[in-house]
Amino acid sequence: MTPSSPRTAYLRGIRTALPFVIVVGPFGLLFGVVGTEAGLNIAQVMGFTVLVIAGASQFTALQLMADNAPTFIVVASALAVNLRMAMYSASLAPHLGAAPVWQRALIAYMNVDQTYALGHADYEANPRQSTAEKVAFFFGTSTPIIPVWIGATALGIVLGEAIPPALGLDFAVPITFIALIAPALRTIAHVAAALTSVVMAITLAFLPWNLWLLAAGLAAMMVGAEVERRMEARR
Repeated sequence: MTPSSPRTAYLRGIRTALPFVIVVGPFGLLFGVVGTEAGLNIAQVMGFTVLVIAGASQFTALQLMADNAPTFIVVASALAVNLRMAMYSASLAPHLGAAPVWQRALIAYMNVDQTYALGHADYEANPRQSTAEKVAFFFGTSTPIIPVWIGATALGIVLGEAIPPALGLDFAVPITFIALIAPALRTIAHVAAALTSVVMAITLAFLPWNLWLLAAGLAAMMVGAEVERRMEARR
């Protein structure tokens, strides 16, 4: 390893993450617009985005707040959506656990769908990297993603209703998750969990306050874990 290896990894991380800016930007714009339309002020919308940095849970909480759902339901639903972050962290720990505390704190803050997916894929493809290189790569993926998300949200607040509905910014939401999830469906357990969540979400769509989200997420995790257990037992 040369002294420039972490720098090379950092630049590689930036290059790898750049394509996701195409969907992260509209996603952030959409949250800025929706947040202001829901009655939040600039500080509240930006606080949401800067402190949480989790579009799916932000949209979930915002929708429930607009529906006047009980606070417990809002918090529980947002946490359920973000439970995947705990799994992301557990998956990254073997690769980044040896990094200094301040680096791990920053990684935890910037650990979102895109940065996790890109980081984990790179670590699996290049297992001989040093911890410093892995950290640098993760920071590289965060460099275009996080500022664009925050900046796009701010732009969405400013532009507000000036953005014509014909632009269809909401296309960014499904495209982002399709791009992230599809490559991750590598085992039968992954596919089983994904199919379970889809079936449960459609079946329970009638539930109030988006409670179908909690049920679908829990059912998917249970099915995925059980399938994984049975596969391990057969080996």
